[in-house]
Amino acid sequence: MIAARIPGTKITYGKVMAQALLVFLVVVWTVPTFGLLISSMRDKDQLIVSGWWTALITTERNERGRTGTEAVERDGKFVIEGSFLEEDGNKSVKTWGDRIRDLGAYQPGESATLTDGTVFTLNEDGSYTWVSDVPFELSRGKRFFYIANIPPRFTFENYLEVLSAEGFGQSFINTLTVTVPATIIPILIAAFCAYAFAWMEFPGRQILFIVVVGLLVVPLQMSLIPLLRMYNGIGDALGVPAKTYVGIWLAHTGFGLPLAIYLLRNYIGTLPKDIIESAKMDGASHYHIFTRLILPLSVPALASFAIFQFLWVWNDLLVALVFLGKGDDQIVMTSKLRELLGSRGDNWEILTSSAFISIIVPLGVFLSLQRYFVRGLLAGSVKGG
Repeated sequence: MIAARIPGTKITYGKVMAQALLVFLVVVWTVPTFGLLISSMRDKDQLIVSGWWTALITTERNERGRTGTEAVERDGKFVIEGSFLEEDGNKSVKTWGDRIRDLGAYQPGESATLTDGTVFTLNEDGSYTWVSDVPFELSRGKRFFYIANIPPRFTFENYLEVLSAEGFGQSFINTLTVTVPATIIPILIAAFCAYAFAWMEFPGRQILFIVVVGLLVVPLQMSLIPLLRMYNGIGDALGVPAKTYVGIWLAHTGFGLPLAIYLLRNYIGTLPKDIIESAKMDGASHYHIFTRLILPLSVPALASFAIFQFLWVWNDLLVALVFLGKGDDQIVMTSKLRELLGSRGDNWEILTSSAFISIIVPLGVFLSLQRYFVRGLLAGSVKGG
């Protein structure tokens, strides 16, 4: 292989390309996340007119304002005063005009004589003065058009709107109630199954494992209706409601088991055979081998699946809608955020802030287990000695 030599080092073109690709992937993932963070701290007006990359730049927007109708007499003239920017003092007027096609006709502070002989002045801060020699005869105010300068503005209003929403705290607790058991239960079951597939001899082992692997390709959506009908049937037979936390725990367990068994079996199968045989010679049962040897050695694989399962269940909306009710004691955070958006998405600006609020817990889980993540993903790629 051709190599580019540097004193004291040896760097191949392959390594350079790999590092460049890694940097590219990091940028591809980081830039949108950074943009989402910036957008979450901008108000709705700014999000409408410009992208997050202009967050530090003053932007422009075409706006219109309508004057008042009440005039006061001053020095023999009739004057109407007011402001177009009373609701937002951060904006300023760049240029203005009395018609939409003449937005740049006048500068702030410049007076314009209108066709009816009145004089109108619009200042940079949005305040205006309209002067006439004769009394105004207006049923409604006159419209004027202007280009508004919108300076950068960052706020936590979007975060406060989400966090202060009624029932949001309870939905957070409900999500934890669903996610924690739905992560632990499949890990426990899959660990036992993976050990059996890897180190126990029983009829049909390979066939059963092939069936488990085949379940990985079954679409989740295909099984939702049959499972829900089965749950409803069991609930009717027992006289209990079908939409309970136990039901959704079992649903997530069933959906997560194929991947869990596959990952753990590949990892446990690569553990040194000598350790297992030595334990058997010492009289250890399969249970003791599993609990005292396999589980401690399988922490990387267990942690990897725990991250996958936790993230999937935490961010789930579809399964929660099917297997849980929408009452305050059951609604999960993803469903609650959907309600906050409104039926027509009127509060779409909270999507950015809600994304970061919902990611806090999964991010903490990932950072706490990330040292095992890569080791678990590579489970089975190298045969243990």
